[in-house]
Amino acid sequence: MPTELGELLARARASKEVSLREVEAAAGINNAHLSQIESGEIERPAVGILWKLANFYGLNFDRLMRLAGHIQPKGTSSRRRSLAATALHAIDDLSPQEEQELLDFMETLRRRRGTNQEK
Repeated sequence: MPTELGELLARARASKEVSLREVEAAAGINNAHLSQIESGEIERPAVGILWKLANFYGLNFDRLMRLAGHIQPKGTSSRRRSLAATALHAIDDLSPQEEQELLDFMETLRRRRGTNQEK
């Protein structure tokens, strides 16, 4: 039985007048997997897939994340989780050197925050 997420994605695909195979070619997501998401067989697709679909269809990523159950509808913590999920997806595109630079930057931020809290 289709979920709200599946129905939204199926409507978005229909409005773009593209087939599952065309979405597969453009977004790099297997068409059988897309079909399972649209039909509700897969209710909680991976964050990376939602990211690609949001970009391809021009949909709100946060909304897709909520519909898939990755974040809660409201509140600061849900916003932070959404940002964290987006950041985790972006890490997939980094080289090992860039990943290390990111980790170093995060450590710098933590140290700075610790220093500011001590004042």
